[in-house]
Amino acid sequence: MADPKGFLNHGREVAKSRPVDVRLKDWNEVYVPGSLLPIIGKQASRCMDCGIPFCHNGCPLGNLIPEWNDYAYRENWGAASERLHATNNFPEFTGRLCPAPCESACVLGINQPAVTIKNVEVSIIDKAWDAGTVAPQIPERLSGKTVAVIGSGPAGLAAAQQLTRAGHTVAVYERADRVGGLLRYGIPEFKMEKRHINRRIEQMRAEGTRFRTGIEIGRDLKATDLKKRYDAVVIAAGATTARDLPVPGRELKGVYQAMEYLPLANKVQEGDYVTSPVSAEGKHVVVIGGGDTGADCVGTAHRQGAASVTQLEIMPRPGEERAPHQPWPTFPMLYKVTSAHEEGGERVYSVSTTHFEGDEDGNVQWLHLTEVEFIEGRLTPKPGTERKIPAQLVTLAMGFTGTDRENGLVEQFGLELDERGNIARDADFQTNVPGVFVAGDAGRGQSLIVWAIAEGRSAARGCDRFLTGASDLPAPIRPTDRSLTV
Repeated sequence: MADPKGFLNHGREVAKSRPVDVRLKDWNEVYVPGSLLPIIGKQASRCMDCGIPFCHNGCPLGNLIPEWNDYAYRENWGAASERLHATNNFPEFTGRLCPAPCESACVLGINQPAVTIKNVEVSIIDKAWDAGTVAPQIPERLSGKTVAVIGSGPAGLAAAQQLTRAGHTVAVYERADRVGGLLRYGIPEFKMEKRHINRRIEQMRAEGTRFRTGIEIGRDLKATDLKKRYDAVVIAAGATTARDLPVPGRELKGVYQAMEYLPLANKVQEGDYVTSPVSAEGKHVVVIGGGDTGADCVGTAHRQGAASVTQLEIMPRPGEERAPHQPWPTFPMLYKVTSAHEEGGERVYSVSTTHFEGDEDGNVQWLHLTEVEFIEGRLTPKPGTERKIPAQLVTLAMGFTGTDRENGLVEQFGLELDERGNIARDADFQTNVPGVFVAGDAGRGQSLIVWAIAEGRSAARGCDRFLTGASDLPAPIRPTDRSLTV
């Protein structure tokens, strides 16, 4: 234990955010640079090095949290970085984007605020990058085997890096013009600056991973042709089919899926546009969906100068304390105020959209809604609660229903789907097609970034074993794992 009295002497402190009026003027990360360093040693000392560290169960990667907390407390940053990288390829991603189920499982969290695991994690990796100790791990020899990875999100990148380090020649195919998947175009700059992706890509290139952007497997290159070119394939194409809202007026101009809206704002930051082709400037914005993607739309609309921002959620507002049916160490559904919500706007719960109303030119102007309540286990409209709110830009952030079925990838490979509509796989993450593996949301369904990386690492082990007959690569999870924390 770093400090036997650490959890008694120090309360929980988290990273400080820049003032709202300052950060809304730019797209930089919301946190005050360097604000963690003066406090991170004390925060790491709060870790009790439990006999049974439930934070391990909370993290699909099995991160060695008590070990790197101890090293961080002792300011042994090199050892802390080594322990962090032992289980996680990209801690700078998870340290910024993961909702931290490890903290919900922290033993200290039974009766005190949990250890700031996420903040310690990001401090360790940022120190490592600043010190220049995050070096390429070039394999000592090549296997002579080739692997194609479809998709460059966290699952695809993790699988590619593991397989490259195992000595295989790996090419990553990405249909967008830049590498990163949803990390690149789905996560706003204010949540994670893209320089963090860029330097990881450079590390991977130095290790030998090759990247092919602007190529969509199924359309630009047939899946069957890809299979012939490579000894194995890992599908990490995500679950990109967005859930739609089939109500009258959906066809009006100004109603977009979140993943039609957010990437354009990111392309502005990449220098592709001066201003976004779909901007919230001066408009009344309504975001349908109360999750993280919805919050990303809220923060983006604020920075674009929206006249107002309203976020709608069909479910009731969560409580601020654990519900009895979500006991420690499970991941509870709690009322969460993100940085985007701190910046303004209104959040409305227990409402359902009935239809959109437009002007004579076909532009959306109003959103009609009604309050809903649970009756006999079903959400039912409450009579007399119908009203309309101004809506000149609407984004649908209601989640995803599965991998893309329109590009032909599933059919061309001849892949089987499971009962949830995801690509089916066996204990080694292999599909029904020998040599074709699947990792991340394409096989699991929409989930967390930490699950994507864990699946990428596990699929890499299965693929390595297929190619060589054995594997020393770690496999943190099995396809059937459904952690209590999710």
